[in-house]
Amino acid sequence: MQEGHILSVLQVTPELNAGGVERTTLEMAEAISRAGGLALIASAGGRLEPDLEASGGELIRLPVQTKNPITALINTWKLWRLAKERGVDVIHARSRAPAWSAFGAARLAGVPFVTTFHGIYNAHSAPKRFYNSVMARGDVVIANSEYTREHILAHYDVKADRVVVIPRGVDLDLFDEAKVNFDDVAALRTQWKVAANDARTILFAPARLTRWKGQLVLIEAIALIEKRRPGAVKLVFAGDSQGRSSYVDEMTSAIERHGLRETVALAGHLRQMPEAFAASDIALFPVIEPEAFGRGAVEAQAMGVPVIASDLGGFTETVREGETGFLVPPGNAAALAAAIERVIDLGAQKRAEMGKNGEARVRALYSKSALQSATLAVYQRVLREAANKRTVRPSAKPVL
Repeated sequence: MQEGHILSVLQVTPELNAGGVERTTLEMAEAISRAGGLALIASAGGRLEPDLEASGGELIRLPVQTKNPITALINTWKLWRLAKERGVDVIHARSRAPAWSAFGAARLAGVPFVTTFHGIYNAHSAPKRFYNSVMARGDVVIANSEYTREHILAHYDVKADRVVVIPRGVDLDLFDEAKVNFDDVAALRTQWKVAANDARTILFAPARLTRWKGQLVLIEAIALIEKRRPGAVKLVFAGDSQGRSSYVDEMTSAIERHGLRETVALAGHLRQMPEAFAASDIALFPVIEPEAFGRGAVEAQAMGVPVIASDLGGFTETVREGETGFLVPPGNAAALAAAIERVIDLGAQKRAEMGKNGEARVRALYSKSALQSATLAVYQRVLREAANKRTVRPSAKPVL
């Protein structure tokens, strides 16, 4: 890249709905725009389009979420044309389906290709392993945790020096208890049917409503607590079902079966996440499969809220046992219930100290600005490497 050239990055992501992938995409659009660059996002779009516009990014609406091979080929051609017409310097893919189109476009356009592993991809067959392998074909491959990096090196043919760990970041200007409007917090608690003088411990479980996130295990744990300590807790699930109506029906049936209608609430998708954490006493992440990073646990700690999470994946890095929260065996309702009771029994002062420990750790290790700076550095790295390759020429033949 020539000196004075404006950096142009094309990020390719399936949709712009709620989730860590989407939020990180927007954060990098913000960083690129703030640096004076051009932030293009090829995506099918979604509810976060206004946020993208506010970040300075430009949406290129394409059905890149498709798994149809014909549509994927058409997307490759359209992304290549876009890269040539808009002077794209780097193409950055954030999911497998769009990554195949993005990879083809990058090679056709002769620009560096970067990928980010936002999750751990299961592969039980040779075709699935090949499908997943596109994410390891980046000139640099970004892993969102050390756990993810180890998985990549163990399962893909990729050199270790090409895999860079960049943890997801938290917007510390947004997730700051000192900046929360407590009238909004009170309004949210009212929506949850929690009175101002309610003495119950408020448990908050933000996650997509899908089986591997462990909501059914948490309902079983709450049922155990209710038997031992009637009226001690209020649990709020926040998350989108994304069409999984049968699973939501299972959750509702489990709540009814255990007589927890007044104890457990399904709040649906929430945009007011800082206020939701501020309205809570404990944040819960009871996944039954490894979470590659687990951004919600970091956001909770940024807000000074103790965390209880499964002893799996990225949570083993982001939650310090006994210091910022507790880790429990996955799928074990009894252990989860015991951990919740343990935090309740700490009392308000000890919980606040645990919350402060978490907040300090997040500010030191998991800021949005750290993610943005590290990712911009990756773009500069691949551009330097590409420039070096172009300047290398075979030596002239000797004159005989």
